[in-house]
This record gives sequence, C-alpha cells and structure tokens, in this order.
Amino acid sequence: MAIGDQFSGLDMGNLIGGPLRAAADASMQLADSTASFINKVGFDEKGNTRKASFQFEKKSYNEDGTTNQDEMKIDVPMLAIVPIPNLQVDEVNILFDMEVKESEKSEKATDLSAAASGSINLGIAKVNISGSVSSHSSNTRSTDNSAKYHVDVRATNHGTPEGLARVLDMMAASVSPALIDSKIKDANGQELPEERKDRSERIKSLNQEILLLETQQSAAEKALNEQLQQFKRIGSQQQNQYQLKLQELINKNETEEAEQLQANLDQLNTYWNTFQTQIPNAVKSLASKPAQTEPADAAELSCLFTLKSVSDTGSLDSYAKEESNYYSLLAEAQNQSVEAQKHADEISRQCSQKKIDYNKLISGIELKKEDQNNPPSET
Repeated sequence: MAIGDQFSGLDMGNLIGGPLRAAADASMQLADSTASFINKVGFDEKGNTRKASFQFEKKSYNEDGTTNQDEMKIDVPMLAIVPIPNLQVDEVNILFDMEVKESEKSEKATDLSAAASGSINLGIAKVNISGSVSSHSSNTRSTDNSAKYHVDVRATNHGTPEGLARVLDMMAASVSPALIDSKIKDANGQELPEERKDRSERIKSLNQEILLLETQQSAAEKALNEQLQQFKRIGSQQQNQYQLKLQELINKNETEEAEQLQANLDQLNTYWNTFQTQIPNAVKSLASKPAQTEPADAAELSCLFTLKSVSDTGSLDSYAKEESNYYSLLAEAQNQSVEAQKHADEISRQCSQKKIDYNKLISGIELKKEDQNNPPSET
C-alpha cells in the first residue's frame, strides 16, 4: 500500500469536531450547574433571598462613665458569604500525530557448488586441480505504523458573575446591624443601682432626642435655603424684564435721553442687586416678629425691600402690586420663606434646649419635671 493511502481511512471530522462538541456540551452543563446553585442556595421556595443571621454584642461608652451593652443582629445574603461555582472551559487543545514507517531490504548472492579434481602432465611437472561453485539468495522487508491522539481541556472558576456581583453589592450596601436589646451597665459591665440607672437612661434618651432634632434641623435648613433661592430667582426674573425694557428705550432715543435712561438702568440694578443680598436677613427679621392680632395681607411685599419699577417712559417708580405679575410671585415666595425660617428656628430652639438639659445631667444637675416631660417636636 502506498504511504498516502494510510490516511485515507481517517475521519478527521470526528477526530477534531468530536472534542469541540463535547467541550460545548460541557460548557452548557457547567453554566446550568451555576444557575442551579444560585437558585438553590440563594433563594427559598417562595423566591425570597436566603439570609444568614449573625448576633453579636457591642459595647460602647457613655459620657457619664457607664457603658451600653447592645445586642446586635445582622442578616447577610447567603450568596454573599459562600463561593459560587462558575467553571468555564477556557481552552481545548487537540493534538493528533500519525507516523508511518515502511522499509524494504533485499539481498541476493549466488554460490555455484560443484567439486572437480584432475591432474595435468606438463612433461616436466604434474599439476593437480580442484574447485567448487555455490549460489545463495536472501530477501528482507519491514513495516512500522504508529499514531498519537491527545485532547487537552482546561477549565477554571471565573468567580461570581458580573451581573450577580452588582446585585450583591447593592444588597451589601443596604445591610446594617439592627439593635435587638440594650442595657446600661457600669464601666466594668456590672449592674447599676436603680437611681443611677434611671439617670443614665434619661441621658441616653436625651442623646437620642438630640440626634433626631439635629437631623430635623439639617432638613429644615436645607428647605429654607431652597426657598430663599426661589425667592431670589423670581427677583432676578423681574430685574431682567426691567433691564430689557430700559435697554430698548436706550436704543431708540437720542444721546441725551439715552444717558438719562442709562443712569436709570444703573440705579435700577443697584436696587434689585441690594434686594438679593437683603433677602436672608429680611426673612429672618420677619420671622422673628411676634404674631399680629390682625393678619397682614399675604400678597404684600415687606417694606424692608426698597424696590423700583420702570414706567413706559423709562423713569423709576415705586414697586407695587399693579406694576407686574411678578409682584404676587415675590410676595408668595416671601411668605413661604418666612414660614420656613420660623420652622427652622423652632427646631433649632428645641435642639439647643435639649443640649442644655443633656449637659446638666452629665454634670450632675437634676432636671425639673417639666424639663423631663418636654418631648422634641415631631415636625
């Protein structure tokens, strides 16, 4: 057989494609095992996230020398604390070697074997003759066929899938220890006498009230600042309207009149720019005034603001209700700012009083009964 004919019976499609198809099937099975693990370990029968609960004790020190023995609990998603199998076929190497060896050796020798003897008389000498002939034939043939077939498959664990990792990060961000129980003890962890225990409980309660009031105060100040900014924005819109009106008149008039109109524009900007800087102090002043027996007109701007309007001829007049639609918007913004200021001031007053009471208890001064029964505002 010719050497080339040795390869004609090989099924190269199966030799190469078979391992690749097997690797693809293995990848699908590995992905299915990952999904099955996540569903089984991460979720219960109702589709809720499985969690592992941990309880621990937390010790903290108070300013009066006592300690808080807090029992804490935290729930952590199971998928966040167990390794997730995520094997993937990374590489498939197929190695096929076939070696064909064929050798042929042929030897031929001929020996004629025959024996003869005789003598020849040459007169002065007599010669004896003998000889033989032999024949030998030898043939040698050798053939060697060998094949090697090696498939190398490598798979590694790729860790938590990217999408699941992001979900777990969001869950971890929302996980925080919860307080189950809290006990006040002395610095050595021993029980306190009832009198001192009651005082420590009041200190702890006051501290919590202060924290709540500080949070409310921060929110009230943010709301106030936003309301003041709204007040300023409406004023800027009114100012822009007057600026455009004067600028149009300046462009239409002669030089002398244009100079007077330009002076009016500069003066107008001075009034309204001052208004912008006056707003916080004016609102605070209005909020501190005692309540009137007869309510003021809610649509009136305070006289603290000295503002000017622009007439059709370009002259400056007092700013009044009839001048512009922005007037009512400014009046409403002023009233809302004043209410926001009052709310922020009241919370600040309560917070300051609670801090005074807290420092009294820390220093050993007992509070009056009316001070103890003065709860923080729920606003």
